[in-house]
Amino acid sequence: MRLWAMICRWKTCAALLRAVVALLLLPIFSQAQVLSPSAVTTQTLQANIVPLGGLFTVTSALPLTKTSATFNGFTGAMTLSYRARTSQFTGQATITVKATADFAPAGGPSIANPPSAGDKFTYTCGGATLGTSCSGTQTVSTTSATNVVSIGASACTGGGAPCSTANPNSANVTFTLTNDTKYKTGSYSATLTWTISAS
Repeated sequence: MRLWAMICRWKTCAALLRAVVALLLLPIFSQAQVLSPSAVTTQTLQANIVPLGGLFTVTSALPLTKTSATFNGFTGAMTLSYRARTSQFTGQATITVKATADFAPAGGPSIANPPSAGDKFTYTCGGATLGTSCSGTQTVSTTSATNVVSIGASACTGGGAPCSTANPNSANVTFTLTNDTKYKTGSYSATLTWTISAS
């Protein structure tokens, strides 16, 4: 009888021991299921793409030359390089030019105060690879900027459709200066400022 009581006690103790060990190990198994060896999370990125425009400065002076010995006007041609991006649907960009320093020294051609009424410093545009070149003959001014290239909405430089294939873009500009007999001989120079704006 004593032996049977001892066996029963031992079975009870063993059962209790197993129950305690199982309860102690349960949090470990639960954590092992929650904390997997790999975790996935996501990150949202946001970029604000705005309209822009860029011009490439021409560092060398543009010579104005005459094609014959008569009193034909002086001419000079250049290629203007630019990049642009405009807003979709309603955006636009323009390239303009303005004389920020008149011909100097005095006694020669003048943009603001020409010696004769018909003396003008003009230009024509063509060949724009993005946008539309100016139309007709434009007169350079010292007081206001005049149009060279107009670019519409949803336009962009480079990469092909829907952007231009050229990168950078370019436009041809040809300047003409009248050859007035009142001009004194000598070398004269003026300064032009080019501006691109985009929206």
